Amino acid sequence: MMYPLVRELAAPSAPCRVPVAVTCRVLGLARQPYYRWLKRPVSDAELAEAYRANALFDAHRDDPEFGHRFLVDEARAAGEAMAERTAWRICRDNGWWSTFGKRRGRGKNVRVGPPVHDDKVRRNFTADAPNRLWLTDITEHPTGEGKLYLCAVKDVFSGRIVDYSIDSRMKSRLTVAALRPHMRRSQAITMTRLAHAQLAQDDLDTATASAMKVPPDAAIQHARVSRMLQEFGAALRAKAPKTDAARAWTEHTRDAWRAAA
Repeated sequence: MMYPLVRELAAPSAPCRVPVAVTCRVLGLARQPYYRWLKRPVSDAELAEAYRANALFDAHRDDPEFGHRFLVDEARAAGEAMAERTAWRICRDNGWWSTFGKRRGRGKNVRVGPPVHDDKVRRNFTADAPNRLWLTDITEHPTGEGKLYLCAVKDVFSGRIVDYSIDSRMKSRLTVAALRPHMRRSQAITMTRLAHAQLAQDDLDTATASAMKVPPDAAIQHARVSRMLQEFGAALRAKAPKTDAARAWTEHTRDAWRAAA
């Protein structure tokens, strides 16, 4: 578009001011469309495309592995409806490609690009103990109300499903949501084991403080954590029933259960 150049040359602050009529005559432009543009430099179509680009960029920034088809779904959910072809054109013009890369050409002479992620296990999908190696996958399930995405986390050693999460969108938070409960349970078990070890060394105050760091909801939701905390309380009362540590633990468990109820 040449209209910005016409405005710049006709500006009073221009080093060599050129009248609008002269510039339009030299460039072969009509003055009436120029003055319409000058009154409203940003058209409705340009403004709508800017809003669409913002929505696509927000989705691309949150999930850079998404291609334009997933990005347009996120943009529509944000209130910016558009066709897939429009989303592809905007992404192409701005260079917003998926981090998984584009396929460059065809044939056996095409060079393979670098891996998207490091191969941490070196293709060795075996484990000699629980919680050493987990596998995760996201599957898409069409339903009568739209698509449903299921992320499951599987322990390689035991073959059991550690945790899972379900969402209507395939975003990175889906995997995080599947891992978070197990991580909280593992942290609670680790902290409770530490409290038991400190109690065995007769460090009553430190052991009680460690046990109090276990979130109450972890004890309610996970039977193993609840059993370990009950064993800790029984051992603490048996070892030192009239100490400040025992009284503090009794008050803590009573208040925690009352708050949870």
